[in-house]
Amino acid sequence: MDPFKDIRPYSDSEVASVLQSLASNPSVLKAFVGLQFPSMLSKMPFIEFFAKQKLNSYLTTINTIDDYQMIFKNLMEKVIEKSISSFQVNGLDCINKDDNYLYISNHRDISLDAALLAFHLHQSGFRTFNIAVGNNLMEESWASDLFRLNKSFIIQRAGGTKKEIYSNLSLASQFIQYSIFENNTSVWIAQKQGRAKDGMDNTDPALLKMIHLSTRKSQSAASYFNSLKVVPVSISYEYDPNDQLKAKELDVLQTKKQYAKKKDEDLKSIADGITGKKGNVIINLTKPMNFAEDDNYQSISEKITSSIISSYKLQATNFAACKLLKIDLKQDAYSAEEIAHAEKKLEGRCQFLGTGARSKLLEQYANPAIRQMQIT
Repeated sequence: MDPFKDIRPYSDSEVASVLQSLASNPSVLKAFVGLQFPSMLSKMPFIEFFAKQKLNSYLTTINTIDDYQMIFKNLMEKVIEKSISSFQVNGLDCINKDDNYLYISNHRDISLDAALLAFHLHQSGFRTFNIAVGNNLMEESWASDLFRLNKSFIIQRAGGTKKEIYSNLSLASQFIQYSIFENNTSVWIAQKQGRAKDGMDNTDPALLKMIHLSTRKSQSAASYFNSLKVVPVSISYEYDPNDQLKAKELDVLQTKKQYAKKKDEDLKSIADGITGKKGNVIINLTKPMNFAEDDNYQSISEKITSSIISSYKLQATNFAACKLLKIDLKQDAYSAEEIAHAEKKLEGRCQFLGTGARSKLLEQYANPAIRQMQIT
């Protein structure tokens, strides 16, 4: 019996049946039509019939997870070519090609944060990793299928009784342990649940507690995280394609204290994050951390947070946002012309936002610079 069957990445033997289910799903077909055909053409009679034939033909070329990964690799190449001005990953000299790690990353984009790092690791001859994904993205089963075809596993954080939630989190903890120590596969996980929509990168001690659940009775937190070889990951986007949506949400939360997501809002964010212009993107890795034996969840989280913030690559947009918010931060990395250009770009992104949402958008970009200056 497979205890991880409902949450783990799919295996080669499951690919055919999963793809067959996807090909017959109206929601998948609708998404495929939207991507493949112009808006006017998509309204033509019988277009869905022809799209289904094309989709079925396309899917017949995928027989294994590696086949799917090759398609995903091609997609990432196009994303980098079409939507990123420059892309670099630093710190590969901090890790070993033969070792497994727990990559703990700041979180900006739903799908690309992990995908871009995995792509670069693969291109550089390193093993990729299993990706932790929260079940909040899995309102539709087909979305779950697409993630699990791409080496993702599901963390059931919500739903059911407290006992059921605890059981689900314990299962995720066991899978992380199994993945790294038995299946010889690293794991990527965001430092807290959900994206840092305000640009404040903090590691949640509750996340560390969840990861430790499987060995909490036999190993101290510090000992276990040392054995997992925690590698802090910091990803920096010059521009966030979802910054306006995030700003509006944060503004609503501040004024009304509650925000109701529209149907498929997360899926739209995924699509916009993939296709939207991101400017320069930099990922920095640091060497595996070593925690003191008396470190608890709080101190471990603070050390990881400090490492992520310190290694975050500040861009011209970060300093330009500070300037627009009348926050004076000294810097010599960018010229006055570069800052002025970034200011103009940010003002353009704020053009149709209300006063509150405008502030929230600028804060997204300013906060990483403010936090890094506070730490250093």
